[in-house]
Amino acid sequence: MADVALRPIDESDLDTLFDQMRDAESVQMAAFTAKDPNDREAFDTHMSKLMTLPDVTLRAVTRDGHLVGSIASFVIEGDTEVTYWIDRAVWGQGIAGQALALLLDTVSVRPLYARAASDNVGSLKVLRKAGFTIVGVETSYANARNTEIEETVLRLG
Repeated sequence: MADVALRPIDESDLDTLFDQMRDAESVQMAAFTAKDPNDREAFDTHMSKLMTLPDVTLRAVTRDGHLVGSIASFVIEGDTEVTYWIDRAVWGQGIAGQALALLLDTVSVRPLYARAASDNVGSLKVLRKAGFTIVGVETSYANARNTEIEETVLRLG
């Protein structure tokens, strides 16, 4: 199995992360994305903010030392949620699950929540395998699909 690790994100990661987060197929699958994934200025502004907020844990995901994505926990409306983005080139290799397990070891807040487009079978599988259980569904606007879609809400702990 590949050596998956987490480390703090730094400025030198941003070009790679920007490219990963604007991959058309990945954006379509994730659904809940930036309004314009190709807007580099908005991306840089958002990442700068995330890198300084005290209630955000933002990490680079590496495999064998190579940057393959990002993972984070953040507080929204009093609840702590997790999110991750893995480069499509390495989907299906267990990286998201390993990265999530590593994050869960460092983020002790429970309950912890996650959300995914209900048709994002891969992400839902990763979350369920990590112990998250489905607690509901909502209809939410998905920028990437320019419409409202069903979103599954999950909880751990």
